[in-house]
Amino acid sequence: MDVTERLSFFAALYRVGDQPTVGMWLLYFTIVALSIVVYKLGFAKKLPIAKSIVIYLFLFIGCTLLTFLGIFLPVAEALVVAALILVIYKIRLHQQKKQQAEAK
Repeated sequence: MDVTERLSFFAALYRVGDQPTVGMWLLYFTIVALSIVVYKLGFAKKLPIAKSIVIYLFLFIGCTLLTFLGIFLPVAEALVVAALILVIYKIRLHQQKKQQAEAK
């Protein structure tokens, strides 16, 4: 059985099977970037700098585990979908607030 056939899209894109070191780092940074986008769009609140540092520290640590899972499971792909849904939500929310402001 060939392992490269079971890789997720991003793991196959970054050629984790052929270049494990570079591919894993690229997958890690992709998952971290997408996690930050999802956090900022969906959950972030204005926090003091020390609390923000703690949150991002745990985000980086958690993404390490997600990277190992993301080799065979669609972790990065799910983060892309979540980011797209949150972007659409934010756009519609902005349009709705704009319409309500014009109606007043």
